[in-house]
Amino acid sequence: MILMNDFKAEPEELKAAEIRAGERVIRSGWYILGNELKAFEGRWAERCGSPHCLGVGNGMDAIEIGFRAVGIGPGDEVITTSMTAFASVLAVIRAGATPILADIDPETGLLDPNSVKRCITPKTKGVLLVHLYGQVRAMDTWVSLCKEAGISLFEDCAQAHLAAWKGKPAGSHGEWGAYSFYPTKNLGAPGDGGALVTHRADVADKASRLRNYGQSKRYYHSDLGLNSRLDEIQAAILSARLDWLDVFTKRRQAVAERYRNGIRNPKVLLLAAPLETENHVYHLFPILCKDRDGLMAHLKTHGVESLIHYPVPVHEQEPCLRIGRDPKGLAAAEKHAATCLSIPCYPQITDSQIEAVIGAVNAF
Repeated sequence: MILMNDFKAEPEELKAAEIRAGERVIRSGWYILGNELKAFEGRWAERCGSPHCLGVGNGMDAIEIGFRAVGIGPGDEVITTSMTAFASVLAVIRAGATPILADIDPETGLLDPNSVKRCITPKTKGVLLVHLYGQVRAMDTWVSLCKEAGISLFEDCAQAHLAAWKGKPAGSHGEWGAYSFYPTKNLGAPGDGGALVTHRADVADKASRLRNYGQSKRYYHSDLGLNSRLDEIQAAILSARLDWLDVFTKRRQAVAERYRNGIRNPKVLLLAAPLETENHVYHLFPILCKDRDGLMAHLKTHGVESLIHYPVPVHEQEPCLRIGRDPKGLAAAEKHAATCLSIPCYPQITDSQIEAVIGAVNAF
């Protein structure tokens, strides 16, 4: 079976570096908020083009902490997409704010600016832009839209590690960017992890307190925070994996290019190609098919695993049926959810496996 992700196939050199990193932490005797975290935060801040980085427990916490750090909460509205992992919207709710769902551009799966404009009200405080599948697009448009509306731009970069627009990395275009280091992410830990990056020192200072029970100093709590800290072992291993991220990213992009050139099936559609190579890091490679279930079964019989990202849009999830949305509806998101299917696109996939995937898709 050609898997969606095959961690066992990762280079032995990388595995050895991860083991050394873990051993280094264990021998140090310091496991929380130590030097390994500081070192990783510094490196990741630099890669993200931001002066500040705060390691936290997971990507959802990064979003929640980000909103709380800028003072967004009860009574405030945040516009975001219904075509995303549930955590994006759940984090808005956990921060006490109200999510408003806009529709997507069917060519990319990303938020549609015109739909977002229809969702803006006097209560709107910002837009949470999700860089879905690893794409960063039209950031000039988003920066201008938010500036003209007098609202803030926030970035969910959970799938967009190292993606950039005009040389500026994901997470550095708005007030802050939230990253996930879940194992399957382009930069993934062997467990949960996340980070908040920002150009604002005041946001970084508030976030550093919120992630650690709201402590201003030990046992003195200036805020009602939460327990969300990227631990030393995860930080050390992420530093080891960061050394490989550029190589792995280029491989993902090469795999995606092979798919774009090789998939030729009138029943299967591809999303729009990026304008520049740097705009897409291919956390996922989704294809679109009206007979999605049939294609998924066909691929399985040909030894190709596939997954759906995402089969149920947020506004159709049971707890979110009454969430506010674009007055014109979310038809594009609903259609995307009914037709999208992700095929294997990870750094360790072999050339022969790529050809096998292409052959299976084209044979449907």
